[in-house]
Amino acid sequence: MITTPIRLLVSDIDGTMVRHDKSLPEANIVAVRDLVARGVPVTLISARPAAGILPIAAALGLEGPFGAFNGGTVFERDGTVLSDCVLPSPTTMRLLDLYAAEGITCWLFTADRWLTTDLDNPHTGREIQSSGLQPEPWDAADALIEAAHKVVAVCDEDAQMDRIEQAAREIAGQTITLVRSQDYYLDATAPGANKGAGVTALAGHFGVDLGAVAVIGDQANDIAMFRKAGLAIAVGQARPVVRDAAHRVAASNEDAGVADAIARFILPTLR
Repeated sequence: MITTPIRLLVSDIDGTMVRHDKSLPEANIVAVRDLVARGVPVTLISARPAAGILPIAAALGLEGPFGAFNGGTVFERDGTVLSDCVLPSPTTMRLLDLYAAEGITCWLFTADRWLTTDLDNPHTGREIQSSGLQPEPWDAADALIEAAHKVVAVCDEDAQMDRIEQAAREIAGQTITLVRSQDYYLDATAPGANKGAGVTALAGHFGVDLGAVAVIGDQANDIAMFRKAGLAIAVGQARPVVRDAAHRVAASNEDAGVADAIARFILPTLR
């Protein structure tokens, strides 16, 4: 049983705070605002760029700071960047060559731009909604390699994605963080751009010990922050490996899992 009062909640967005269609449950809004009113700040950490986080933060009434690109960029609500890291360009170029050879779609994100090798990829529409950015053709990619915050391999074929991930890890070694943000997205970010480091940075900015931090998420990229926090919560539809890494399991994202987690696991620690 968690006995330490929770003093900060850090939530993932996609598959956690929002539904599959990217809508934000009213119950989550109410629960988050109530928790903040009780003196417990709430913030967001996501694979999204800052432009995709800010609308959710505004709807929830949050002030920040927040973690973008899996925590690689920590920024204030007014856009002020508190910490930032980009991908090492030599390894990034080798990953891009691998993805091109595999014939899959690749996305490259800078702080405020998104380039894609395939504007017609079926995931493009949802990513527009998530990222808050409009996709651009790949033509400018070479000029933006040194400013890349995230590169994403996009592949819906499970066996191929598993093979690509294994090959990417052999290329990356310790020079890049590789993690699935969705089953069909393999995110490459800088070594310090992972949610474990991100939640540590956010806790520091809020002045809260990690033992008093609760985190909630649904994907493999959330496990790194599960290992850091005093209370780790998985939403109900998360894969078994993610649920097994958590201290508690809440309702699914479709059933306002964040609101459920606040009611059942966080509020009781405040009494």
